[in-house]
Amino acid sequence: MELSVGHESRLDKLLEPAEAQHKGASGFRLATEGPEAFALRVDSGQLTDRTLDVQTYIWHDDLVGRMLAQVVLNAADRGVNVRILLDDMDARADNDAFAALAAHPHIEVRMFNPLASRAGTLAEIGDFMRSGKRLNHRMHNKTWIADNRVAIVGGRNLAEEYFGASGEGNYLDLEFVMIGPIVRDVSASFDRYWNSAAVFPIATLSPKAVTAEALVRLRTKLTPAVEEAKASRYADLLRRDDAIRRVIDGDWPPIWATEYRFVSDDPFKASAKPGLERSSVLGVLEPVMHGSQSSLSLMSGYFVPGKEGTAWLTEIAKKGVRVGVLTNSLAANDVASVTGGYSEYRRQLLEGGVDLWELKPQSDTKTSSAAFGFKTTKMHTKALQADGRQLFVGSYNLDPRSTQLNCEQGVLVSSPELAAQFDAMFREYQSPARAWRVVISDGQLSWTDVTETFTRDPKASVGKRFVAWLARVFHVEAEL
Repeated sequence: MELSVGHESRLDKLLEPAEAQHKGASGFRLATEGPEAFALRVDSGQLTDRTLDVQTYIWHDDLVGRMLAQVVLNAADRGVNVRILLDDMDARADNDAFAALAAHPHIEVRMFNPLASRAGTLAEIGDFMRSGKRLNHRMHNKTWIADNRVAIVGGRNLAEEYFGASGEGNYLDLEFVMIGPIVRDVSASFDRYWNSAAVFPIATLSPKAVTAEALVRLRTKLTPAVEEAKASRYADLLRRDDAIRRVIDGDWPPIWATEYRFVSDDPFKASAKPGLERSSVLGVLEPVMHGSQSSLSLMSGYFVPGKEGTAWLTEIAKKGVRVGVLTNSLAANDVASVTGGYSEYRRQLLEGGVDLWELKPQSDTKTSSAAFGFKTTKMHTKALQADGRQLFVGSYNLDPRSTQLNCEQGVLVSSPELAAQFDAMFREYQSPARAWRVVISDGQLSWTDVTETFTRDPKASVGKRFVAWLARVFHVEAEL
């Protein structure tokens, strides 16, 4: 049953005419650039008059994180009902800040699968010694919903490096910005998690930290952060207040589609019997992959196909389907053990007809994010395109952790236009300037970008090579 929507908020009045013109369809825009994704969050947060729901795996105490916290506070001060749902693994480090937000009468904060302790490394170690199996199950979903009218779903966490604002290196990432009936599907999933027995109010976990005084201290901290932002490369975005209008007016045009599906895992998926059927997301993707007839393209920052995934991809390739995978190289990967798990399947994938590209740690050409002065260095995207028609974007990596342990979600849309946009992105990122192609030459694996060829993981540090080797030796694939 579709959730109801209002008619009196600014977003209602802005978006209702567009929805009425496309009965039965939802509108989608691929947010490829971090600054654009940030602007859409800020603008929708400023326009919301009724509700704002935020679900995330990571929310860092950095420039972007503080600016979005201010957006949330401003909305609550206007009387908007704000719900914040966080995975506790990362959020525990900023427990007091989130508890301070919860002191606002219009903000509720809840933690997914929380640790018993609220601070301290030794206490955290003790939690894992007592409840490691339970705590290994995390919520990886990322959702931003304004007034049940606009939803943003994809791979971005709420931190500088996901929005092109970090001086240390940023992620390539991808999201769907959506309007129309699918937003109510996303809202229903949020409610399912919010009301799950796996979720606890922070006021229950840290009752003494949820105080009016803590909220005052947080406001004092956020004020200079906003001033700092005004002098930063994000200043132009702060002055914009028309991101949503640009989508509707055609400057950032949405693609309208009638065939789409939002899918999210059961909050208690880890309690189910182990197996591929544990993942609702994979349950949607499997028939798309096996049903592909001409092409299948995957982008996954953390790609560990395992035996089953490798068998699937090679079986599809042997049918004559062009199968291509773009993932991080060891040099670009911020989790070297993942490359260690993936490396076991490189040769089998290549021999089975799968094309592999690995993103370089630093591109030779700048994206439009370079307006902020930094190059994108790593991939965080999780997406799949089939037959130039179907496109999936979400939080799901093709790896054992996404399949068996973490809660994941995503959106599958049938749209040649969106698939073509993704395909253009895929071709850009697999170009020799930005990625190495992995091939078998004279029986040996090699990496090439036309100008250079390497016979082992190129440009990777000794430390990363060692960690990847340990992952292979100790077969920690199930945890990756």
